[in-house]
Amino acid sequence: MAAVRIVGKEIAEEIRQQLAQETEDLKKKRITPKMALILVGDAQDSALYVRTKAKAAESVGSIGEVHHLPEDATLEQLMALVEKLDWDDSVHGILVQCPLPHHLHQYEKQVMGAILPEKDIDAFHPVNLGNLLIGDKCYWGVTAFACIKILEKQGIDFKGKHAVVVGFSIEIGKPVTVMLFEKGCTVTLVSPDVDFAPYTRQADIVVTEVARPRAITGDMLKPGAIVIDTGSNWVDGKSVGDVDYDSAAEVVAAITPVPGGLGPVRIIMLIYNLLEAAKDKAGV
Repeated sequence: MAAVRIVGKEIAEEIRQQLAQETEDLKKKRITPKMALILVGDAQDSALYVRTKAKAAESVGSIGEVHHLPEDATLEQLMALVEKLDWDDSVHGILVQCPLPHHLHQYEKQVMGAILPEKDIDAFHPVNLGNLLIGDKCYWGVTAFACIKILEKQGIDFKGKHAVVVGFSIEIGKPVTVMLFEKGCTVTLVSPDVDFAPYTRQADIVVTEVARPRAITGDMLKPGAIVIDTGSNWVDGKSVGDVDYDSAAEVVAAITPVPGGLGPVRIIMLIYNLLEAAKDKAGV
């Protein structure tokens, strides 16, 4: 039986409607969630991501405000803008679009660390990452959070499941490992640079962060598993995942396609964090 194709747009729309209602309720209390997005330079893909995130905020009735610095902006200019937004009481969430231009790339951690933790809705600040690890209140990184939300929508019982995460970035692999463990899974975190097939063949849940096109094939997966493919690799001008979708779909129970799987959910979880920031600031 063919796998269930997990359509991210449908999950995202369901969550968007819930967030729109929450935003309406907040506005009745004179609270309008506001996200400030910082774009440095003119890279077309970064500009597209920023516009998409701003539109997502607006789609629930919140504000997505874009601050555009020129390609040759200095670190001092960028840090001054972050500080200004940190102390702007009307702003509930701040996002700096990465990657930054080449001359600023080495300062990305410094810039992320300058955002107040309570406004760090992308969840890259060391305080949010650290609180995730110790189980304290924090924002969840939106890509890892989207993986968990998609799994929840499949109605699975996490307890006792064996989850295998291939990849270990602070955006996906490391945080999703902690989140799955907190949900009751036994979790194996595997480097994408080793032979991970012996691990993925045992997994009830697989989350991929391999960064290689179609690196995981159907014979490397357990029958009945659920696969969350976070990959985005370009092949012949098209975006493809870390998983060979066609062969995997003959084996697993459910799988996210690329594109159309994780992406829409990732964007809406950013707006979820924005609303949480607004509610926390207002004490509601």
